[in-house]
Amino acid sequence: MGLWESLDAMWQMPAEERIFGVVLLFSWTVYLWETFLAQRQLILLFGGIPYLWRLSGRFCGYAGFGPEYEIIQSLVFLLLATLFSALTGLPWSLYNTFVIEEKHGFNQQTLGFFMKDAIKKFIVTQCILLPVSSLLLYIIKIGGDYFFIYAWLFTLVVSLVLVTIYADYIAPLFDKFTPLPEGKLKQEIEVMAKSIDFPLTKVYVVEGSKRSSHSNAYFYGFFKNKRIVLFDTLLEEYSVLNKDIQEESGMEPHRDGEGDSEEIKAKVKNKKQGCKNEEVLAVLGHELGHWKLGHTVKNIIISQMNSFLCFFLFAVLIGRKELFAAFGFYESQPTLIGLLIIFQFVFSPYNEVLSFCLTVLSRRFEFQADAFAEKLGKAKDLYSALIKLNKDNLGFPVSDWLFSMWHYSHPPLLERLQALKNSKQD
Repeated sequence: MGLWESLDAMWQMPAEERIFGVVLLFSWTVYLWETFLAQRQLILLFGGIPYLWRLSGRFCGYAGFGPEYEIIQSLVFLLLATLFSALTGLPWSLYNTFVIEEKHGFNQQTLGFFMKDAIKKFIVTQCILLPVSSLLLYIIKIGGDYFFIYAWLFTLVVSLVLVTIYADYIAPLFDKFTPLPEGKLKQEIEVMAKSIDFPLTKVYVVEGSKRSSHSNAYFYGFFKNKRIVLFDTLLEEYSVLNKDIQEESGMEPHRDGEGDSEEIKAKVKNKKQGCKNEEVLAVLGHELGHWKLGHTVKNIIISQMNSFLCFFLFAVLIGRKELFAAFGFYESQPTLIGLLIIFQFVFSPYNEVLSFCLTVLSRRFEFQADAFAEKLGKAKDLYSALIKLNKDNLGFPVSDWLFSMWHYSHPPLLERLQALKNSKQD
């Protein structure tokens, strides 16, 4: 009777309080359900980690490698775990690409291209993950009492190498990079880079339109070898999508749209995707502001300080057998499993707090980069570019302040526009 009395009392509440209570109850129900269904929780619940470790041990045994070959067993474990993750994540990725992205006009991929891309990504990931992991485990095993210092230095070197080679050797495996043709845009980019002493060497256009119509731009490189990459979907005059629209809409015109297919109408409606040259320069002014203000270096320093702290705490906790026992490892304490338990599970609360702090810092950096572009005289063009990019990417301009503060690494559109508007008035 207590439950029914509670429900009856709730029903007697004012309508606005009942609505609020139902929404709150539903939100928490969805949250708890999604948390329970999360892959991590299911793996823990059904003992998936120790099972996968035993399975990798059996595979090693078939190949003639006993329990003493822990690093080899660890590599087999990683291969099986990433394969399991890729297969279980594939349906959701397919749904996101061919249902959600397709529905909103972003997807440009065929199913064959998508599968080929997924297989290629898996192979490239294994080619990097397995050798790096084997060396890291080896360093931890032979490093003695100060192994955490050597492990941290190793991961630092690996991260710097990957950042250096990614755009030149890894990214071209998936996308086509071509030098930006000579012309007014390239000249203006070079002039702007020179005005702030940005050591620009090359400007590339990446054919992102073959995969998605989302836009982006970034720079990479160390020291005096900086390069800028522009997505073709960012450039109004260069976008392949705009050319396709013009070709298809260049068919024999019909009065009042008679005879036009829904597909043509949709494409014409989204005509002129991307930004004008002045707006592209404003976006680049924002990106170069990150470099000039030292945001990239600061992020690297914070990342490496966090990495060192995590390896130090790992060294403190790795000897605790109860940690392994809590996850089903009673007879052995594999190093890879220790890394997984401590970095992924034990550090989860710390990682959430750190993620929030980095999100707050990232939003601050974004405002600072916008202000830098404004100092370059690009406030008006950046204002219009942000609106265009938000429209092209179907971003919703209004966000709950608490939700966006926790989740959004970039400030909501209206906040950025208001900041630019205030700077223009000042």
